[in-house]
Amino acid sequence: MKKILYLCLMMLAALPTLAQETYENANVATEDLNGTARYVGMGGAMEALGADISTIGSNPAGIGLFRHSSLGASFGMVSQQDAKDFDFGNKTNMSFDQVGFVYAHRTGVSSFMNFGFNYHKSRNFNHILSVADNLNGASSNKISYVKGYEGLFDLNTKNEEYIGTSNAFSQVDFLNYNVLLANNEGNFAYTDANNYTMNRASKGYIGEYDFNLSGNINDRVYLGLTLGIEDVNYKNYSEYNEYLVGAGEVSYRDERRIDGSGFNLKLGAIFRPIEASPFRVGLYVHTPTWYDLTTKNYTELINNSSVGLYNNGHNDEVYDFKLNTPWKFGVSLGNTFANMLAVGLTYEYADYSKIDSRVNTGGGYDWYYDSYYETSESDNIMNYNTESTLKGVSTLKIGAEFKATNNLALRLGYNYLSAMYKEDGYKDGSLDSPGSYYASTTDYTNWKSTNRLTFGVGYTMDKFNFDLAYQYSKTDGEFSPFMNYYVDVPASEISDCVCKPVTVSNERHQLLFTVGYHF
Repeated sequence: MKKILYLCLMMLAALPTLAQETYENANVATEDLNGTARYVGMGGAMEALGADISTIGSNPAGIGLFRHSSLGASFGMVSQQDAKDFDFGNKTNMSFDQVGFVYAHRTGVSSFMNFGFNYHKSRNFNHILSVADNLNGASSNKISYVKGYEGLFDLNTKNEEYIGTSNAFSQVDFLNYNVLLANNEGNFAYTDANNYTMNRASKGYIGEYDFNLSGNINDRVYLGLTLGIEDVNYKNYSEYNEYLVGAGEVSYRDERRIDGSGFNLKLGAIFRPIEASPFRVGLYVHTPTWYDLTTKNYTELINNSSVGLYNNGHNDEVYDFKLNTPWKFGVSLGNTFANMLAVGLTYEYADYSKIDSRVNTGGGYDWYYDSYYETSESDNIMNYNTESTLKGVSTLKIGAEFKATNNLALRLGYNYLSAMYKEDGYKDGSLDSPGSYYASTTDYTNWKSTNRLTFGVGYTMDKFNFDLAYQYSKTDGEFSPFMNYYVDVPASEISDCVCKPVTVSNERHQLLFTVGYHF
């Protein structure tokens, strides 16, 4: 019986579970500024100052500065400026952002060993995108036609459907060939488009569960280790409409979910180099987050034009993939002045061109350890595209807290994040990669640098603290409905398929409230 079970498992393991595409990966790999209202109000620049539960996810040594046990929770709302509600997307959403505690245990006159747990929403996917522009002859179905014309894939017929013979044949290509490009004579012909509209609503979050062990040595050296477990919940729905020249309208409607989990480790240290000074230096490093994810899509092509064979078509896919985010490194400085003013400065760096898309290659059952295992390898073609599209991101955080009275604190913070996307990066649908084959949309946005401005106020009463923070963030980007395609076949009568990018902006406002208790 065990042999039969083992053979079945090996057969299942032989089925390919695949990697994802660069732009979807980048969306999962990034983080927001979120946590307690105190942390956000100071722009997150607390990696050397410590003594806030949110540092558990940035510099774990910050938990080692706690002298009392503490617990707290945070919630609020996030609103997107200049957005219009679309489908399930709402421009304003309530959010539960954080809950956690620290247990402080004294081990000496001035030494502690602390344990902490914190949940926080590291990524908020709620976003609405609306774009419209001219196409001047370019079109989605023309892109699919030219890919086949230039031999990126051959076509076979199966169950009276046209199926491509390489991974460059995406789900969008499948719909275009079977609904729009084919005619009754068995030939293919593309149709140019005048203009397009695009609407997308995304929602969901990445929740991070952090478990921390930290402590300090004689109030001079603070060390910490955090195990992070990530919970990914992402969903979007988009409608992309093209208006074909003299032929009517076609609509591409796509639903996608990404769910799964991952884990990472964070190591940190804080030093007070001068015994008589409160000046501190913080150092920390984060391992990649090793994700196991599942993505599902349901995609339709609604044909209200006069071309093609059918009025509509659809496809759907479900597959698993692995994703490893890049390493992250940080250094921070902090100081307090006369117990009235605290100032923090943090610099972080992560090279997103090193995101690793992975293909599961098999697995089986280990009889000795009585456990199942899975093997994987890098999707080198997609990873090369990632290196060509993404780059390293530098994050600068500056924050200050002023104690106006013994009970009242005022806070201010600022963040600058350099651009993740290269200016000439694009979503390459011509790659012979599983990430291209399972792609059900063709659009992409090259987001530029991000600026965040934060304000906060805190009030303590006995053993309770009440904190309020406001965050404004803005990121501009360049949206394209599909890649530009330049025809390489000599003496071709087909013109290039080129569309200019459109400037878009993501402006968000966040209100965050934290209530805490120490004992």
